[in-house]
Amino acid sequence: METHGVDRIPDPERTATPFDLFRLAFGGANTFSTCVLGAFPILFGLSFWQGLAATLLGVVTGALILCPMAVFGPANGTNNAVSSSAHLGVHGRVVGSFLSLLTAVAFFSISVWSSGDALVGGAHRLFGLGRDDLSYAVAYALFAVLVLAVCVYGFRFMLFVNKIAVTSASALFLLGAVAFAGDFDPSYAGVFTDSADAATTALFWPSFVGSALIVLSNPVSFGAFLGDWSRYIPASTPRRKVMGAAFLSQLATLLPFLFGLTTASIIADKAPEYVDPAAPDFVGGLLAISPGWFFLPVCLLALIGGMATGTTALYGTGLDFSSVFPRLSRVQATLLVGALSIAFIFAGRFGLDLVRSISTFATVIITCTTPWMVVMMLGYWTRRGWYDPEALQVFNRRQRGGRYWFAHGWNWRGMTAWWVSALLGVLFTNIPGQFVGPFGDLANGIDISLPLSLVVAAVLFLTLLRLFPEPRAVYGPEGARLARTADKPVPPVTGPGGEGASPERVVAGP
Repeated sequence: METHGVDRIPDPERTATPFDLFRLAFGGANTFSTCVLGAFPILFGLSFWQGLAATLLGVVTGALILCPMAVFGPANGTNNAVSSSAHLGVHGRVVGSFLSLLTAVAFFSISVWSSGDALVGGAHRLFGLGRDDLSYAVAYALFAVLVLAVCVYGFRFMLFVNKIAVTSASALFLLGAVAFAGDFDPSYAGVFTDSADAATTALFWPSFVGSALIVLSNPVSFGAFLGDWSRYIPASTPRRKVMGAAFLSQLATLLPFLFGLTTASIIADKAPEYVDPAAPDFVGGLLAISPGWFFLPVCLLALIGGMATGTTALYGTGLDFSSVFPRLSRVQATLLVGALSIAFIFAGRFGLDLVRSISTFATVIITCTTPWMVVMMLGYWTRRGWYDPEALQVFNRRQRGGRYWFAHGWNWRGMTAWWVSALLGVLFTNIPGQFVGPFGDLANGIDISLPLSLVVAAVLFLTLLRLFPEPRAVYGPEGARLARTADKPVPPVTGPGGEGASPERVVAGP
């Protein structure tokens, strides 16, 4: 059982490789829940080829945004939320913890709901199992408990599960290509045809961009979690290999995305009642068009995929929660977060009917998370990749002071860039038929929330670094890149084990 929380992983124990990172990131997305997200272009009325273009745009753009977030783990030996202390402040790092909690609950829920529905549906077709609330409750509980057990045991067990999941789930998706090859028609036209009326035609670009953003939400959702796994990679590993592993892991998710897109186009043609935008049911539609011999692979895919996605989402959140509340061990925090997530899953499915709105929830979370990632990446660049790993641990050790104390533990430069751009992103969000912000229609119905928040976060953060220089001590021996610095004293570290610590001690290089 893993004993480390978010403390810096000792060098002798950092034996993971970039390929391990690839397997974890790909395994966490090579699942049934990704197929559900891949079906959204068809649900939004796009043709197969239009949906394919939106999917490629979303995956590639998301992978490019995500991959730099992998470098913080090897550099600091801890997770990304703790690393964000360097740019948001010792206390400001709770922003990353909060965003990772919301992201984990959203994608853990998508995973459990979609996999549970597929398992019950497949068992119904194979063995005549009833499709009642009790069956679904048992399936959800099964997934949740299995995932929680893996997360409690920790990183090595999770890596073992994903080694199996990557190979087996990929094989099952390829088997699915055989199962549906005879029914697939790439000429599926969607609703935006030459004969469509003006009102329908006007919705094309909003639907296309909205589809791409939902696809993009999947790779970007890993931004807060990459450090959970890459912290076990040695600091000497070339950054290009770490970033390359993260990028390729998301390109590989085209396999489940295309499975979802392809099967959704078949469902829209042969069982259109399952892709009704008012009440979409991708899992039910998939089972309706599946040949009988594919029901068992569907059940296996649901079980394997649900385990992989659930563990990658829940593990990092339990890990980070233990740092926000240092009195809790990693195991205790994981159990607590797991229990809360399971309660949310059952309430959302049986009490509040949140299943249909979870994609909106996930998209809005990503709109808020992406500016945080921009601040992190630009901060890494201006600092030339130099950090003080010991100063990053001040919050976790219940100390005060150090290089990253800034103003009472808050770096208002990074915080301002984050909240302003995140708020603008939410205000300009436009997800057709689901959520439209107050300014969502200003661009003719096209969702510009993500590019707007990206640009605003980058420009605002760099501007604030120029106008209001950070202390020279937060930069390494090579100095700042593009930003200005100020000769300001750094408060000494005080608190448990911190009295008398030298604030200028250099403990890590670039």
